[in-house]
This record gives sequence, structure tokens and C-alpha cells, in this order.
Amino acid sequence: MENNLPTTDQNFVESLIPQRFPFVMVNSIAEYSETQLVSGFEIKEDNIFVQNGVFQASGLIEHQAQSVALHTGYKFYLLGKEAPTGYIGAIKSFETHELPKIGDTLKTEVTILNEIMGVTLVDAVTKLNDEVIASSQMKTVVK
Repeated sequence: MENNLPTTDQNFVESLIPQRFPFVMVNSIAEYSETQLVSGFEIKEDNIFVQNGVFQASGLIEHQAQSVALHTGYKFYLLGKEAPTGYIGAIKSFETHELPKIGDTLKTEVTILNEIMGVTLVDAVTKLNDEVIASSQMKTVVK
């Protein structure tokens, strides 16, 4: 089945990443290119990273990492292949300026800086209402 972007088809988005409910921290793809992806995520009350109505920094890191996984998954989908499982190899930097709340929708832009032998270096910038609330640089590794 051909899916055109942008998509908010939760089943399709989840088919591109190895995580499953309740550990899914992405629910849309707005844009995709070889070197970039823009993901979205609406924070719901039952999210495992929500404490007292606030989405925790650990959830932001996981959301950014899953946005990277989404880039890989969508690339493999376009090639007609099953996406490999990956994991965070290293977080070089992570900064957060504000923690989002239940009902907020995150928009994250992932930029692939370098990809060599299954190791990908990425920049991730998360915005809430067009304001940058978190940014990171991480290495992900594909099994």
C-alpha cells in the first residue's frame, strides 16, 4: 500500500519502528528526504513518560531516538525491505528548555549528519508551537 506524506496513520507509522505500545513516542511523519525527517507526536495522558501532567526529558530523548528510527524505517519501506532494529549508541548532547504537557504536539526535525557502517550521527530538534524546546546530537546503531 502506497502512503503519501504527510501521514498521521498510526498503524503505518508504528510499522516503521521496532517499538510497540506503550513505548511508541511518534505518531506522524510530515516530511522525509534522504537526510531529513520531520516527525510528530501528541502527548496523551496514558503516556509512560508523563508525570503530573508533564512529559519528562527521558520521553523527549526517546521521542527523538524514535524519530531517527522512523527515518530508517521509512527509507527501508521505500526500498520494499523490512527495517532493521537499532538503538542509541551514544548521546553527545541533549538540551531541554521546556517540558511539554498532556495535549501538546511535538514536532521534531531529524537531520542525518553522517552515516557509516550502520552508525548514524544525527541532530534532532524538537519544537512545540514553533519554539525549540529540546535539541540533541546522538549516534544510533543498526543491528
